[in-house]
Amino acid sequence: MAQLDFWYSIGSTYTYLSVMRIDSAAERAGVSVKWCPYNVRHVMTVQNNIPFKDKPEKSAYMWRDIERQAMKYGLSPRLPAPYPIADLPRANRVARLGAREGWVNDYTRATYRRWFEAGQPAGEDPNLSDSLAEIGQDPARVLSLADSAATHDALSAATEEAMERGIFGAPSFLVGEELFWGDDRLEDALNWAKSRA
Repeated sequence: MAQLDFWYSIGSTYTYLSVMRIDSAAERAGVSVKWCPYNVRHVMTVQNNIPFKDKPEKSAYMWRDIERQAMKYGLSPRLPAPYPIADLPRANRVARLGAREGWVNDYTRATYRRWFEAGQPAGEDPNLSDSLAEIGQDPARVLSLADSAATHDALSAATEEAMERGIFGAPSFLVGEELFWGDDRLEDALNWAKSRA
């Protein structure tokens, strides 16, 4: 089966749209998805690319654009969602742990749903604990492991790998070395993967 690597960072606004639909879209396309969380804030800081800071017009457009796209996909966010989120790294450390243990997609969907649909910022409670409990994980165990040096190192390594592979924003999709950036390129990436299977 063809594979698509889904490079994303909890904290990216447009990633909400991809997170909520990628598994069903990939199933229809006959493509498997590898979820690859990383720290996009670090990448953007290194590249001096902070897209919405001190840009109220661009931020207003972003929220309206996400709202329009969400309607197209049958999603019901309450916008604007809290942004930026304060503890983006912790949210993504939990996701890295989930990638290792096999529950990353369920956690990521749960935390985005609470962030965008209930106004609970990702990376902090009640979002963190409730999202983990919802998917059958023990919040105390997961958060202890997520805050460990090993998981800090795992997120840093994933972020370095993302940069080495040319990733500069989220969401991004890789098919081999072919890069697609942005939620609006998800279908293109799936079609590319399917055509090269």
